Amino acid sequence: MDLTDTIELPPQPDAPQTVPVGAGLSIFDPVFLGIDEFGHPAYLPMIYRNILIGGEPGAGKSSLLNTIVGHAALCPDVRLCLLDGKQVELGLWKAAADVFVGPDIDHAIRTLRRVQTVMDNRYAFLLSHRRRKIGPNDLFGQILVACDEIAYFSATAGDKKDQDLFAALLRDIVARGRAVGIIVAAATQRPSSDIIPPSLRDLFAWRFAGRCTNDVSSDIVLGHGWYARGFSSNSIDPNNQGEGYLIAEGGIPNRVKAAYMTDADIIRVADYATWTRRRSGLVAAADLRTAA
Repeated sequence: MDLTDTIELPPQPDAPQTVPVGAGLSIFDPVFLGIDEFGHPAYLPMIYRNILIGGEPGAGKSSLLNTIVGHAALCPDVRLCLLDGKQVELGLWKAAADVFVGPDIDHAIRTLRRVQTVMDNRYAFLLSHRRRKIGPNDLFGQILVACDEIAYFSATAGDKKDQDLFAALLRDIVARGRAVGIIVAAATQRPSSDIIPPSLRDLFAWRFAGRCTNDVSSDIVLGHGWYARGFSSNSIDPNNQGEGYLIAEGGIPNRVKAAYMTDADIIRVADYATWTRRRSGLVAAADLRTAA
């Protein structure tokens, strides 16, 4: 059953004759990423993890990020916090998001500070209940912080002080957010050491390197030394958008072809997600809206 399936209803005055069928997803379910080099489906467990996506312009980074956001948008246990300096890469999900940040670094900093406050409050809850992480039965709801183009906020917009503050807040959320259900998915087309220092890269449990212009950039995403061992995204065909190397903590890079959603696909899923979220009251989540 797909999202276009409907249930027929008896005629009712002034009421639609069909209603969409729910997807029944959870962020505790693995996210369908695409297919591996053997043609097998590739699924990515995202709960208690973060993902870094890097590669040259046109490598398919935003497409992969949209796939992850699409899964999260269809999950009633996830709230969406989207940051997009270009506005249009994640903009189709704006109506379904709790917070949408465009090319405004002040708004981005305020948003990450609110997420940080939520994170601290949740850790205080865990401490008071003698626990170390939240679970699927907790009523908090998980939060996906998706950022398309880290470099815009950390190296382009604003002054050096604002850029450093944004980078520090993002690093803290990546480092501490996982246990309290705050997941970060961040992408950049500038995989360089000033944008992704090793101290930040190594905090991401998942890392995906789409085609990079050189072997050094590939290693910046995957980790130092993988090029020397025969794993470099510079070897990927530039016409094969969406292909890249995926690596997990302590693992070996695997070639994956990421799933692709057309704009029409995204609009269809986003409209459905917005409808279901408004019905359930998920849009404009209280803790993100009111946190100091």
